Amino acid sequence: SACTPKEYVKQNSAFIMFKTPTFKYADMGFIYENEEEIKVEIYGSGQALMSLEISETSVCMSLLECMGKSTFNKEVLSSMYPDDTLENIFRGKPLFNGLGVERKGDGFTQKIIKKDKYNIEFNVLKNQIIFRDTINSILIKVKKQY
Repeated sequence: SACTPKEYVKQNSAFIMFKTPTFKYADMGFIYENEEEIKVEIYGSGQALMSLEISETSVCMSLLECMGKSTFNKEVLSSMYPDDTLENIFRGKPLFNGLGVERKGDGFTQKIIKKDKYNIEFNVLKNQIIFRDTINSILIKVKKQY
Protein backbone atom coordinates (compact mmCIF):
# COMPACT_ATOMS: atom_id res chain seq x y z
CA SER A 1 0.00 0.00 0.00
CA ALA A 2 3.04 2.29 0.08
CA CYS A 3 2.50 3.18 -3.58
CA THR A 4 -1.16 4.06 -3.19
CA PRO A 5 -1.66 7.79 -3.80
CA LYS A 6 -2.49 9.56 -0.57
CA GLU A 7 -5.97 10.96 -0.11
CA TYR A 8 -6.02 14.55 1.09
CA VAL A 9 -9.24 15.93 2.53
CA LYS A 10 -8.27 19.59 2.31
CA GLN A 11 -6.51 21.32 -0.56
CA ASN A 12 -5.77 25.04 -0.81
CA SER A 13 -3.79 27.11 -3.24
CA ALA A 14 -1.70 29.66 -1.39
CA PHE A 15 1.12 32.14 -1.66
CA ILE A 16 3.85 30.51 0.41
CA MET A 17 7.03 32.13 1.66
CA PHE A 18 9.56 29.86 3.37
CA LYS A 19 12.73 31.68 4.41
CA THR A 20 15.38 30.27 6.69
CA PRO A 21 19.14 30.84 6.72
CA THR A 22 19.48 27.78 4.41
CA PHE A 23 16.37 28.04 2.16
CA LYS A 24 14.49 30.84 0.48
CA TYR A 25 11.29 30.15 -1.43
CA ALA A 26 8.38 32.45 -2.18
CA ASP A 27 5.76 31.65 -4.78
CA MET A 28 2.33 30.22 -5.36
CA GLY A 29 1.77 26.67 -4.27
CA PHE A 30 -0.60 24.19 -2.73
CA ILE A 31 -1.20 22.85 0.74
CA TYR A 32 -2.77 19.40 1.00
CA GLU A 33 -3.97 18.08 4.36
CA ASN A 34 -5.39 14.97 5.93
CA GLU A 35 -5.42 13.64 9.49
CA GLU A 36 -1.96 12.09 9.35
CA GLU A 37 0.06 14.50 7.26
CA ILE A 38 0.39 17.71 5.38
CA LYS A 39 2.06 18.31 2.02
CA VAL A 40 3.26 21.72 0.87
CA GLU A 41 4.35 22.41 -2.70
CA ILE A 42 5.78 25.68 -4.02
CA TYR A 43 5.79 26.30 -7.76
CA GLY A 44 7.70 28.68 -10.00
CA SER A 45 7.08 28.96 -13.76
CA GLY A 46 4.78 25.94 -13.55
CA GLN A 47 7.46 23.68 -12.04
CA ALA A 48 7.48 22.36 -8.49
CA LEU A 49 10.41 24.17 -6.83
CA MET A 50 10.00 22.68 -3.39
CA SER A 51 7.94 19.93 -1.86
CA LEU A 52 7.56 19.39 1.86
CA GLU A 53 5.78 16.38 3.34
CA ILE A 54 5.16 16.44 7.07
CA SER A 55 3.93 13.20 8.63
CA GLU A 56 3.43 12.27 12.26
CA THR A 57 7.10 11.34 12.69
CA SER A 58 9.10 12.84 9.83
CA VAL A 59 9.63 15.70 7.40
CA CYS A 60 10.57 15.04 3.79
CA MET A 61 11.81 18.00 1.78
CA SER A 62 12.46 17.70 -1.94
CA LEU A 63 16.08 18.83 -1.63
CA LEU A 64 16.89 16.80 1.48
CA GLU A 65 16.44 13.24 2.58
CA CYS A 66 13.52 12.46 4.88
CA MET A 67 14.39 13.02 8.50
CA GLY A 68 12.76 12.92 11.90
CA LYS A 69 10.99 16.11 12.96
CA SER A 70 13.57 17.02 15.60
CA THR A 71 16.41 16.50 13.10
CA PHE A 72 14.61 18.69 10.56
CA ASN A 73 14.16 21.40 13.20
CA LYS A 74 17.85 21.19 14.08
CA GLU A 75 19.02 21.32 10.42
CA VAL A 76 16.53 23.80 8.98
CA LEU A 77 14.70 25.69 11.75
CA SER A 78 15.88 25.59 15.37
CA SER A 79 16.72 22.68 17.65
CA MET A 80 14.87 24.58 20.39
CA TYR A 81 11.47 24.11 18.69
CA PRO A 82 9.06 21.32 19.67
CA ASP A 83 8.79 18.56 17.03
CA ASP A 84 5.28 19.59 15.92
CA THR A 85 6.21 23.23 15.19
CA LEU A 86 6.35 23.07 11.38
CA GLU A 87 3.16 21.01 11.11
CA ASN A 88 1.30 23.37 13.44
CA ILE A 89 2.46 26.40 11.43
CA PHE A 90 1.04 25.01 8.19
CA ARG A 91 -2.14 23.80 9.91
CA GLY A 92 -2.59 27.18 11.60
CA LYS A 93 -2.63 25.65 15.09
CA PRO A 94 -1.10 27.17 18.24
CA LEU A 95 2.58 26.43 18.88
CA PHE A 96 4.35 25.33 22.07
CA ASN A 97 1.12 23.79 23.47
CA GLY A 98 -0.74 27.10 23.16
CA LEU A 99 1.74 29.16 25.21
CA GLY A 100 0.70 32.83 25.28
CA VAL A 101 -2.20 32.47 22.80
CA GLU A 102 -4.32 35.58 22.40
CA ARG A 103 -7.61 35.02 20.57
CA LYS A 104 -8.36 37.64 17.92
CA GLY A 105 -11.58 37.51 15.89
CA ASP A 106 -11.40 34.35 13.80
CA GLY A 107 -7.78 33.62 14.69
CA PHE A 108 -5.07 34.14 17.26
CA THR A 109 -1.60 35.55 17.85
CA GLN A 110 1.29 34.23 19.91
CA LYS A 111 4.49 35.81 21.15
CA ILE A 112 6.96 33.24 22.43
CA ILE A 113 10.35 34.42 23.63
CA LYS A 114 13.25 32.54 25.14
CA LYS A 115 16.27 34.77 25.59
CA ASP A 116 18.97 34.14 22.98
CA LYS A 117 17.12 31.03 21.70
CA TYR A 118 14.08 32.32 19.85
CA ASN A 119 11.82 35.34 19.51
CA ILE A 120 8.67 34.09 17.81
CA GLU A 121 5.69 36.04 16.62
CA PHE A 122 2.95 33.80 15.21
CA ASN A 123 -0.25 35.18 13.70
CA VAL A 124 -3.11 33.10 12.36
CA LEU A 125 -5.79 35.44 11.09
CA LYS A 126 -8.44 34.73 8.44
CA ASN A 127 -6.64 33.19 5.45
CA GLN A 128 -3.15 34.22 6.49
CA ILE A 129 -0.51 32.55 8.65
CA ILE A 130 2.69 34.40 9.55
CA PHE A 131 5.48 32.82 11.59
CA ARG A 132 8.50 34.98 12.31
CA ASP A 133 11.49 34.19 14.52
CA THR A 134 13.85 37.16 14.54
CA ILE A 135 16.66 35.38 16.43
CA ASN A 136 16.82 32.42 14.01
CA SER A 137 16.03 34.49 10.88
CA ILE A 138 12.99 32.40 9.93
CA LEU A 139 9.92 33.67 8.14
CA ILE A 140 7.11 31.38 7.02
CA LYS A 141 4.10 33.05 5.46
CA VAL A 142 1.02 31.39 4.02
CA LYS A 143 -1.75 33.36 2.35
CA LYS A 144 -4.51 30.96 1.32
CA GLN A 145 -6.50 31.69 -1.81
CA TYR A 146 -10.14 30.65 -1.88
